Amino acid sequence: MIATLALCACSAGVSETPRPVAAIAGWAHLADAVTPREAPPEPASEVPNEAPASAQATAPTSACNEQLPQPFLIRSTYAFHPDATAEEAQHRKQRHRKAIEYRTRRYGFVEGFGDPAWNAREPKDYSAVATFFGIRVRMNARVLVALGCVEEAIRQACGDASYVPRVLDGLRLRNTFHDGEVSNHTYGIALDIDPNENSCCGCVPPLSEWPRCKEPAASPYERTRIPKCWVDAFERFGFYWLGNDPLEDTMHFEFLGDPDKITK
Repeated sequence: MIATLALCACSAGVSETPRPVAAIAGWAHLADAVTPREAPPEPASEVPNEAPASAQATAPTSACNEQLPQPFLIRSTYAFHPDATAEEAQHRKQRHRKAIEYRTRRYGFVEGFGDPAWNAREPKDYSAVATFFGIRVRMNARVLVALGCVEEAIRQACGDASYVPRVLDGLRLRNTFHDGEVSNHTYGIALDIDPNENSCCGCVPPLSEWPRCKEPAASPYERTRIPKCWVDAFERFGFYWLGNDPLEDTMHFEFLGDPDKITK
């Protein structure tokens, strides 16, 4: 099983001055602020959709689109598996490359992965800072719009007191995966919530050595403080919960939807 490096409960280390965000209803304008002056090259035919496009300048919260994560971006479809045959291992490598190309074209080039010809800009060039339940976090600007939709849904369906996050970790400037994978944090499309309280039992120590990881559990919800209501809200808007992955990374949500479909 592939294991992640120990997770940092700090910011991604981006030093430039953050772009403030005033309200959820106005988050869609963020994409305009970080749209590159030159669009990345057109994607290859096997990779769906086009390069990043700016969202509408004004988008009320009622314009949030619900969507499912795209299956070919889900980690379990391409990650290394020790029991895979040689043929299946080759297929997984091809699927991984496809996922990297998709993410590179839409979110930026990560050194050591993919091809800068797909997109020479770095993920931080597409990033901005917003607040999620009052906590500042840097992520891809368009994904922050989807995160605003998630917060609105949580407040409506779960209530403000259902869970109170304290630490968020979004964009990272270095990869935190082993064995040839690249973390979605480096693309600015992943969010960790309270890494010191929500387990990742398939990660490297010390996270995998938490007592809750050693005890039998009927579901990953027994090893996390994050309510199922929150997971359901994230999944409505294109995020995937790695609590359902073999890593059982319960703190981790990643946007695997289509960024062009976040708002109407």
